[in-house]
Amino acid sequence: MIVINLDVMLAKRKMSLTELSQEVGVTMANLSILKNGKAKAIRFSTLEAICQVLDCQPGDILEYKSDL
Repeated sequence: MIVINLDVMLAKRKMSLTELSQEVGVTMANLSILKNGKAKAIRFSTLEAICQVLDCQPGDILEYKSDL
């Protein structure tokens, strides 16, 4: 399963979801869905923008965990 660590990165950068939403140009609702792990997909352009704003790599946000 893929785990979204957006809340962890936001805490490390001392940034709120509202600030990220404004910087990235993605609605709060969509970022909240992503943050809560309810998203089924993410556009590369959105992932790129998030990484640019948070100064991180995609692997800092997305993590694979085995169900085993």
